Amino acid sequence: MPAAPKTKAVRATSAKSPAIEDYLEQIHNLIAGKGYARVVDIADNLGISQASVTNMVQRLAGEGYLLYERYRGITLTDEGRNVGEAIARRHEVLTRLLGGFGLDPETVHRDVEGMEHHISRQTLEVLTLLMEELEANPALVRKLKRRLG
Repeated sequence: MPAAPKTKAVRATSAKSPAIEDYLEQIHNLIAGKGYARVVDIADNLGISQASVTNMVQRLAGEGYLLYERYRGITLTDEGRNVGEAIARRHEVLTRLLGGFGLDPETVHRDVEGMEHHISRQTLEVLTLLMEELEANPALVRKLKRRLG
């Protein structure tokens, strides 16, 4: 029997690093929630200095993910918006899947933060299907929760 071909995991987004993904997720969520994103808000949400955020925002602007004008705020480019939406969707799927089993919110948050940057697009599709089926079948979820203890 021939060996299975080795495949390389494909990231669910085109961003280059977890740090870039975290920033784009924050900016996307701020714009979706408030209509705008500012350096001060990103710094508060990520718990880091405004100077660090400004440096990364300038880098992201240089890489074509966003437009940044000092004192005017941040706007995502089409590419930045697409990546931000994909990251937010991935976060939502993982959170709903784990939260559906009654795990405490802190555990869900910590685990999702650990998993979300390393999951392939294919695995995310499988987990999305699984989450949708579980949400449509509460009896199965109850049965699985009983097996967990």
